[in-house]
Amino acid sequence: MPRKKPFSVKQKKKQLQDKRERQRSQTERKGKYYNSTSSDSEPQAPPRVAKLNEQPIKSSDIRSNRYRLQFFQESKEEIEKNKKLARQPYTPVSEKDLEVDLETIYLPGSVLDIPKRPPWDYNLSKEQLDAKEEEYFKKYLDNIHSQYSPKELSYFELNLETWRQLWRVLEMSDIILLIIDIRHPAVHLSPALYDHVIDDLGKSLILILNKFDLVPPALVIAWKHYFQEKFPKLHIVCFSSFPNGKNNSKFQTADPGKVLHKRKKRGKFSAIGPLALWHACQNIVKDEVDLSSWKKKIEANTGSDESDLVSTVHNDVLDTTFQKHVRYKDGIVTLGCIGYPNVGKSSLMNGLVGKKVVSVSRTPGHTKHFQTIFLTSTVRLCDCPGLVFPSRVPKQLQILCGIYPIAQVREPYSPLMYLAQRVNLVKLLKLQHPNSESSCPESQSWSAFNICDALALKRGFITARTGRPDMYRAANYLLRTAVDGQLCLCFRPPDYTENKDFWKNHAETEALKTMQSQHHQRRRSSSSDSSVVSNISSDDDLSSDEGAKQLEKQQSHVLKSRCFATKKELEGDKEISLISKNPFLNLESD
Repeated sequence: MPRKKPFSVKQKKKQLQDKRERQRSQTERKGKYYNSTSSDSEPQAPPRVAKLNEQPIKSSDIRSNRYRLQFFQESKEEIEKNKKLARQPYTPVSEKDLEVDLETIYLPGSVLDIPKRPPWDYNLSKEQLDAKEEEYFKKYLDNIHSQYSPKELSYFELNLETWRQLWRVLEMSDIILLIIDIRHPAVHLSPALYDHVIDDLGKSLILILNKFDLVPPALVIAWKHYFQEKFPKLHIVCFSSFPNGKNNSKFQTADPGKVLHKRKKRGKFSAIGPLALWHACQNIVKDEVDLSSWKKKIEANTGSDESDLVSTVHNDVLDTTFQKHVRYKDGIVTLGCIGYPNVGKSSLMNGLVGKKVVSVSRTPGHTKHFQTIFLTSTVRLCDCPGLVFPSRVPKQLQILCGIYPIAQVREPYSPLMYLAQRVNLVKLLKLQHPNSESSCPESQSWSAFNICDALALKRGFITARTGRPDMYRAANYLLRTAVDGQLCLCFRPPDYTENKDFWKNHAETEALKTMQSQHHQRRRSSSSDSSVVSNISSDDDLSSDEGAKQLEKQQSHVLKSRCFATKKELEGDKEISLISKNPFLNLESD
């Protein structure tokens, strides 16, 4: 990353003018909010709403920003308070403290349950239905803030348009796929959503444990059984769109918080889990829908041409305001993909297809509206924008989960301290304390600011004007590596620490390891076969007269091009041997 350059006065003036213009174009939030926890009965000013991923508006029409993320924004006093706490030395937590219970996060049966679409019929016009939904959603927010202050709540979606997208997808889908990140599964699964899909809508729900290759298989199986006990009607499938290229046993057995993972390269999609998902869907639809074509696509996905894997892609906003749902209409099953931002919904759809058909991004809120993809003539996928449900999750954890865009984080030090208490950053990053020359940096007392200072010095993050360590850039760098999975913060189900050996020796854990090993073996064999074919074809070409002339041209071009060898290596027969071994080698004469 290039060094930061300071703004000129002219650029700063233009930036402030644009900011004021955006603020004038934003509509003020209606209604007043009261802090019931305060002893003072006087009404407080409504909390500021942060509107993320907002597009510049050149006219009075604001429909271009109707799908932007909206969260409550922290005040300057709260930010300064968090900064002071981040300067204090932190105390690491034990592994037992990483166990999370679902009931303590969502408080089922409270006002924090998800908003449900109000009843409607065909006698209502579009304007009447919109007004009815707006009135309901306003009352829903008022009920929440009458019992909880913004400080007690996590970030959650305040944009009615995004909730409407969820309502549309739930209505038009036959089977709901709830995608969660296996590193933080308790954060991403709302019990109210399960009750709404199973009891109110009467539809089947499949839980996708995505990115399962980032944590040990024993932890995956432990979470799977935890959710099966909590939600008996839930179907659970393990999935990974970008499995690790190497089947390293160190990452399968070690504590993920004590291992520095390599960043995944998003190359060709080679997903693990499509066949298990097919089995789950087949058990649900039985003989009502023919899924044989989907199974053939899955079996042929590894070796055949991928150009015919998708029939149709629709990325336009679909108006389903007055669409009555008919189950398995025209012999087509619709799979609705829902979940939090940045859990891999779009990547899962690309993994099912076998190539990129849906745009993906590490920034939450990238998918603005739901989009449909026909996987086969009888299977349709529907991708819903990521949506954050109301909960009691700490805001620092939400940032580390990728729910809140890191680029919009105004104070990154408190989430970094939350991460440092649960992951040994000093040991993983091999940091040296900035205020000590001790040979054992782990024995020193560390704060979040010390970690940022040490990393900035190690990585060369220096501010342009003063030449000091850029701690803000270092903090953002660490938060991004945590979201990407290089610094793996993962949580455990209740009682996992005491029963760790039981889950390590569980039969399903061994089966999951075997499935991963077989997948990696197939990938290696397919790659080796393709390389052998390419070598044979190249040898056949070079055996002919035209191939000999082509090789001679390449050799002469190599001699004239740049090289990276020394004079001694180019003396005598060494020059010819280098060229004959690799005709594409670039050599540079000294």
